[in-house]
Amino acid sequence: MYRLLEKEAVESIENAIKSLGYRIGEEIKVKEPPNAELGDLASTVSFQLAKDLKKPPIEITKEILKVIKTPEVFKSVEMKGPYINFFINYDIFSKMVLKSIGENHGQFEGKGKKIILEHTSANPNGPLHIGHIRNSIIGDSLGRVLKTGGYNVETQYYVNDMGRQIAIIVWGLLNFDLKIEEKEKVDHEIGKIYFQINEKLRQDEGLKPQIDMLLKKYENGEDKKLADLFEYVVSKCLEGIKATSKRLNVSHDDYVWESKFVKDGKVKMVLDDLDKYTEINEVLYLPLDKYGIEKELILTRSDGTSLYSTRDLAYHLEKSENCDEMIDVLGSDHKLAIDQLSVALKLLGAESPEVIFYEFITLPEGSMSTRRGVFISVDDLMDEAIERAYLEIKKRREDLEEESAMKIAEDIGIGAIRYFIARLSPEKHIVFKWDEALSFERGCASIQYAHARACKLLEKAGFNEEKYIENYFLSHSSEKELVKMLSRFTSVIEESVQIRRVHNIAQYAMDLAGTFNRFYKSVPVIGTEDEALRLLLVNKSRITILNCLQLLGIKAPESM
Repeated sequence: MYRLLEKEAVESIENAIKSLGYRIGEEIKVKEPPNAELGDLASTVSFQLAKDLKKPPIEITKEILKVIKTPEVFKSVEMKGPYINFFINYDIFSKMVLKSIGENHGQFEGKGKKIILEHTSANPNGPLHIGHIRNSIIGDSLGRVLKTGGYNVETQYYVNDMGRQIAIIVWGLLNFDLKIEEKEKVDHEIGKIYFQINEKLRQDEGLKPQIDMLLKKYENGEDKKLADLFEYVVSKCLEGIKATSKRLNVSHDDYVWESKFVKDGKVKMVLDDLDKYTEINEVLYLPLDKYGIEKELILTRSDGTSLYSTRDLAYHLEKSENCDEMIDVLGSDHKLAIDQLSVALKLLGAESPEVIFYEFITLPEGSMSTRRGVFISVDDLMDEAIERAYLEIKKRREDLEEESAMKIAEDIGIGAIRYFIARLSPEKHIVFKWDEALSFERGCASIQYAHARACKLLEKAGFNEEKYIENYFLSHSSEKELVKMLSRFTSVIEESVQIRRVHNIAQYAMDLAGTFNRFYKSVPVIGTEDEALRLLLVNKSRITILNCLQLLGIKAPESM
């Protein structure tokens, strides 16, 4: 709806310039002035025209204002120095905005395009850890935004079941008195085995060829029992990873195992199709120096078995055949690998994926123990967040029953993690700080609290949206500020879809919650002449805050 304001303002300026016989080659831009007294939108078009017309901007503004027609949605167009300033007609605009907001507010019509979005894809050799969490949250949130933006989105987890890490675990199970216990989460148990066997391999490097032999046998399909053991280990680890992801409110539509591309012959097809470009020097490789990449892309080991890169090529070829766009979420340390992959895909006649690169996330030293001594798992991180949220809730709400307090703590704790990561663009490094993440004043909890506050007020008033409202006249500046903020939601989604980022939605959610809280504190709602309209404002705010949080994969408690 805010885009409508901008469109109407720009069109009225364009028509006025044309009627004066002037031409402007540049795009006419309007933006919100720093001070509300200067209007709701302002244009600097007179500065753009001044150079060609050789007139002072203030004179051009006077000429434009003599012929400009004020769009219905604005009550006036005024001159503030050389600027052209538009003032909203809130009697009309508030009705337009509030009537446009339903439960599915923000959902765009289908674009008829399919996107395959790959994210997380952690090696199944242990639980998800803090190094994976940003990938999961960026990928899951972006998938939600793209679906809301009208795309058919399929999210995929690429399962590396043929990697050396899995072979190490399998070799350990075959050669030592080890088995996968299921007393705790099974992915944690597998992580422990992986750590133990790596310690043994470090002590005796002469054992490493045995790992290579296992990988070769698995790839060649020589041993059914061995294949079953590989698949058992990976499947069990994925069970734990899926449970962690579900708790984090992250999901995938499909899990694609890389061994599939060896078994169905796609890897061989890739190697055959690249044959005229490749060279051999102990290993098969694709030279890339002529494409400005110094490091070659190695395609097979010296024993002829494929590598992750080869199988990844086959995977991307299959994706490109089944969608209109591919998006990968990857750490910034994968930039070289993607450059190499892109060249190979071009040689194979396929498109390259669009990649969202992200920097890594760390915890301040000493802020949380690893508990296991090997890594900081996402399970540990969530437990810690929920525990901290629970203690804060009990301080604020001694009246809450234990079950309710724990449920709210879960929503706040998980929300705090997701929001803290989503709020920054992927290019920025994150240091996870508990006090900021779990702040009821500045963190996600403040947005969730605004939603809960709206729910409580509507419940107290016995709100019924079917009640007819005749007058949409806004009598207070905080009401106008809130309507204008609500009108921005769809344009924020459009921007997010366009830039393939979600941090702008996180910022908008915080801004909307702040605007709603100022409205709540500025004007009484129940028992006033404007009760019906103000309750409608509260409900539309509730819906929009809820939809913002859902886009970020965050629960919105109705009570806090």
